[in-house]
Amino acid sequence: MTQTTEAVDAAQLSPASRRTRIHRAWFVAAVTFVTIIGAAAFRSLPGLLIDPLHQEFHWSRGTIGAAVSINLALYGLTAPFAAALMDRFGIRRVVAVALMVIALGSGLTVWMTAAWQLLLCWGLLVGLGSGSMALAFAATVTNRWFTERKGLVTGILTAASASGQLIFLPVLSWIVTEHDWRPAAVTVALAALAVVPFVWLLLRDHPADVGLKPYGAAVFVPKPPPVRGAARRTVSVLLSAVRTGPFWLLAGTFAICGASTNGLVQTHFVPAAHDHGMPITAAASLLAVIGVFDVVGTVASGWFTDRFEPRRLLAVYYALRGVSLLFLPMLLSSAVHPPMIFFIVFYGLDWVATVPPTLALCREQYGEDSAIVFGWVLASHQIGAALVAFLGGVARDAFGSYDMVWIASGALCAVAAMMALVIRRRPAAPVLTVRAAV
Repeated sequence: MTQTTEAVDAAQLSPASRRTRIHRAWFVAAVTFVTIIGAAAFRSLPGLLIDPLHQEFHWSRGTIGAAVSINLALYGLTAPFAAALMDRFGIRRVVAVALMVIALGSGLTVWMTAAWQLLLCWGLLVGLGSGSMALAFAATVTNRWFTERKGLVTGILTAASASGQLIFLPVLSWIVTEHDWRPAAVTVALAALAVVPFVWLLLRDHPADVGLKPYGAAVFVPKPPPVRGAARRTVSVLLSAVRTGPFWLLAGTFAICGASTNGLVQTHFVPAAHDHGMPITAAASLLAVIGVFDVVGTVASGWFTDRFEPRRLLAVYYALRGVSLLFLPMLLSSAVHPPMIFFIVFYGLDWVATVPPTLALCREQYGEDSAIVFGWVLASHQIGAALVAFLGGVARDAFGSYDMVWIASGALCAVAAMMALVIRRRPAAPVLTVRAAV
């Protein structure tokens, strides 16, 4: 049987057959989930390295924070170009190369002796590799393989990063505490390499590659030809998007999202808790608990996004996040107590719950270019994270505590809530009616 015949047969399956078979899109989503989990090891490590690197090399927290800032900024700035590269070369190739770059950058850190080497390895190499594994990867897979349940799938794939954090944080914190930071860096490199075979053997670029329709589609969708000029297309989409008001509002709110999550809590929570006498392993375990509830919150947010107005969801998420951050300075202590556990659960539910409604608004506003536009919006997320990762370390060096950083971030979240509410909905396309001739 030829490939064309197989494609036609697959497209013409009876409704009963379609109900009894699991669509291939869900297997692709599962492979994407596992891939993001494996790559999430590098997201777990920076906050654990600040104190060990400060003690061993006597680098300031601002210097170490600068390396994390470069990493976070490149994580965001690479994302829109990676989305375009996936259109040009395919998802498998881009993701496999990105994982190997992450492994190279993390592995080389074990031989570093100067601060510029930290900036090069952890900042540049891991930043570039991780940018190609950013949420634009999840957006591209979702857009190609699903026409229904997009909000739910986005929530599940977004939660994969939190699941990786849940898996790796306790392990890496134990390795750092018991065996130094170098074995932890090697663990990150091996985790990234271990996922490469799954990507290459099991991931497919488009449903048409296996003769299927996207999940929920009424008709067969041919695979589009490779899009050349990836960099030019990425920039042209940006130049078009910046002329619209919703882009700036989405980028602004997502920058504050990054500042209050990756830049602040993920990077500085462990050293801030350690300042109050809490052991590093205990603080890292609390971050891992955030990862547990992040999975629940993000999947639930995807479900809500399929049913409720995304702008209002964003406003609620940011407002609640801001309130919780204002209370955090009063909760930090040497021991884990019930109010701190409540904060961890609450913050975990809200951690990246903002992603599904933000991506839904990008789809609503920008259509076929939504994955690239979301990549640029994600870039603003990481720029916000990078600024706070650096400024948080500077503030700790200058004031001796993180209190001012928590309060400022809480106020920014209130601003983000108001920005979300003023995003205008794109008017629906007019429906033309034809009167029957009498």
